[in-house]
Amino acid sequence: MSTNNQLNRPDLALIADWINPGSHVLDLGCGDGTLLANLQKQKNVTGYGLEINDDYIAKCIGAGVNVIHVNLNEGLSDFDKNAFDYVILSMTLQAMRRPDLILEEMLRVGTEGIVTFPNFGHWNARMQLTFKGRMPVTRCLPDQWYDTPNIHLCTIRDFENLCKKMGFKILQRQAVDQVHRTSLGLRLFPNLLGKIVLYRFRRA
Repeated sequence: MSTNNQLNRPDLALIADWINPGSHVLDLGCGDGTLLANLQKQKNVTGYGLEINDDYIAKCIGAGVNVIHVNLNEGLSDFDKNAFDYVILSMTLQAMRRPDLILEEMLRVGTEGIVTFPNFGHWNARMQLTFKGRMPVTRCLPDQWYDTPNIHLCTIRDFENLCKKMGFKILQRQAVDQVHRTSLGLRLFPNLLGKIVLYRFRRA
């Protein structure tokens, strides 16, 4: 069953469509718990959300989501190996101190990982760097260089090279525009035209 009409954020709807019913899920940086709450209702999913923001934690509890106060930069040592079917990290990878370590932890505690992040290889970002000589500011990267939470921006090629180096197999990739739609051009030239990219991956 598609959940696209059940979630207000299109990226979360795309993620939800990759989750099998009855799965056990860990949502890293779960925000207000929208994704997990929807998965619980629509797909009988169980699991936990990890969040550091106290206001979001209160909203998770109000939505009936099991939430734990955790700083993701400190790792996932509280969870056993292979405890989850899916571990999700949505629009947060670029804000991690060590993206490689959080990816490694995702596939320690989960069978599959799902990540989404803004693609720094998009043509608009390239044009701003080339012709303005400044760090890009876009709809997907709205902050100035000096106050952004994003400390490890990457492109599609960067991420795929890291997965190869770490021995991860990419199962699915979807590059989308700013409103999370895909097209023939995005499928042919994802690193040039994709503003946001979604990956599903596991150990090779």
